[in-house]
Amino acid sequence: MKKFKAILIIVLSFLITYFLQVNLFSWFTIRGVSPNLFVGIILLIGLFIGKKIGALFGATFGFILDCLVGKIIGPYTVLLCLVGLLGEYFDKNFSKDSLISIIIMYVISTILFEIGYYGFECIKFGFEPEILRFIIILLVEAIYNSVLIIIFYPAIKRAGYYIENVFKGKKLLTRYF
Repeated sequence: MKKFKAILIIVLSFLITYFLQVNLFSWFTIRGVSPNLFVGIILLIGLFIGKKIGALFGATFGFILDCLVGKIIGPYTVLLCLVGLLGEYFDKNFSKDSLISIIIMYVISTILFEIGYYGFECIKFGFEPEILRFIIILLVEAIYNSVLIIIFYPAIKRAGYYIENVFKGKKLLTRYF
């Protein structure tokens, strides 16, 4: 029952994220750039739950996004799946308790996602990449995402540890104590 509740929380957070991304943050852009909240939600799923579930949710939510907003099916699915896998790597090498490390993880994930998506679009549509303009857009998006992480960090941390506790549980070997 707890896992069902946790999955329901994840799905509801995806729906809220979709609503915020499409409706609210399309009005509040900085230099025409809006934050990518989907990278953050998939990163946190991979970070707190694990790479298999993070990759599964990344592929599932990516497929839904490809169907809803993408021009073709594939880029969001693959890239968000990779972000879910990246969350497990960050879990092993960074602390989830530090705001700075969460910001660094989110910025790295955003940069890798956007480079992958931009590269895919360059190949698909056959245009020459504009590196300087892309770097400016990438920096603005990374700063925008960092500010949002700072604002929502307490809620992210509380929800993340709740979901981690449900899926991973407390794994103490009491016979050794």
